[in-house]
This record gives sequence, C-alpha cells and structure tokens, in this order.
Amino acid sequence: MKQARSSLRSIFDEAIEQEFLVKDPTRKLRIPKNLRPKDKQILTWEQLRAVLAKATRRDRLLLMLEMTDALRPSELFAIRWRTFDGENTLDLTETVYRGEIRSYGKTPRSLGKRHLPDDLAAELRQWKLECPDTSPEAFMFPNADGGFMDTSNYRSRVLKPLADSLGIPKLNFQVIRRTIATRAQSLGSVKDIQSHLRHSRADTTANEYMQKLPESVQQMVGTVYAMLTGNAGSQRVN
Repeated sequence: MKQARSSLRSIFDEAIEQEFLVKDPTRKLRIPKNLRPKDKQILTWEQLRAVLAKATRRDRLLLMLEMTDALRPSELFAIRWRTFDGENTLDLTETVYRGEIRSYGKTPRSLGKRHLPDDLAAELRQWKLECPDTSPEAFMFPNADGGFMDTSNYRSRVLKPLADSLGIPKLNFQVIRRTIATRAQSLGSVKDIQSHLRHSRADTTANEYMQKLPESVQQMVGTVYAMLTGNAGSQRVN
C-alpha cells in the first residue's frame, strides 16, 4: 500500500512538472488504518532441515542453494551452468520474470558473484555429473523441456506438498528468505544480512524481513542487565 502511494505521487509529481496537471490529486491520500496484517511467518532451523530431508534429490539441492544464499526465485531459476566456476562461486547474470529472461534483477545488487560453501560446491559438481545437459547455456535446474522452471508451478507442485506433508502452515520463497534473514540475526549485522539478501536499503531488511525473536530479546535484556551491573563475565544469559 505504501509503495503504491509512493508510486502514484511520483507519477503525479512528474505530471505537474510537465504542466499536465495543476494540483496533485494524491496530496490528501491517506493509508487506511485497518490494513490486513502482514505475513510474518518464519520457520525454525528444524523445519528447514525437515524440508531438505523430505525433498527429492533435485529439490533438496535447489532448496539448499536457495536457503544458503537467500536467492529470489527469479534468480534461482535463471542459473545456468556457465555461471558456476566449478569451485566456490556463482556469478548471477540473469533473472526470469513472467516467462522472460532478463539481464537485470529486482535491485542493483541482485546480480553478481555469490559465495558457495565447500560442501555445497561439491554437491553442485556431483549434480553436474548427473544432469543430461551441462552445456554452458543449460539451466542448472531445468524444467522437463530443458527451459527454466516457473515459480508458481514450483510453489504449487513442490513447496505446497512439502509443507502439507510436514505440517508447515506456509512454505514459499519469501517465507524462506524471511526465515534466513531472521535466524541470521545472531550471525551477523543488519548490513551483513542486507548484503546477503541483496536489498537496496537496510530498512527493508530490518523492517520487512527480520522478525523479532523472543529468545533473542530475552538474551539482549539479560546482557544489558549484566553490563549495567558489571557482571558481564559471570551473568548467565538465557
């Protein structure tokens, strides 16, 4: 809703600048107070591991890559074999959107090099040995016809059945990215997580993706108390 209002204001600002309009019709536009609550669902590490354990060979590797590097589906399904250096790097150069290949991403940071842990890189090398087409332009995770997979189809044919079988209320790529952003709070700074998710602005990472964890709030309160009382070394923080 806020993005829609911002976009409308930008459009009408330009219209006034070009003298097509005298006044901005959006100047008194207000966001309704009773908006539908935002989806803030996140998963536990145990649930993520259960998803990986339940998935097929291809989907386990695809989802492991998605979870590890917090890729958007538009980036994930556009990965070709030429983008993998065979070692520890993926060089994202394209995205897919509405059935089209694009040479740009959602944000200026969407494309570029992504680090792969040693074990994940080794799994991708093994996957390459199992794939019938590993030519440079072939997709790493192709559909049945050798083209790129459709996000909606993957969500309905793979993610939803996985969620249903494991009793997970909702499983999609946004939930996965939000989960990784939230669970990574104790592993790096907001700037680190922003870079990992490749958001243009840190406030998007902090306000939209990183959810508050009761246990981390409890730990923070305990740490603050320990610092205030001078017992940082002896205070037990739960």
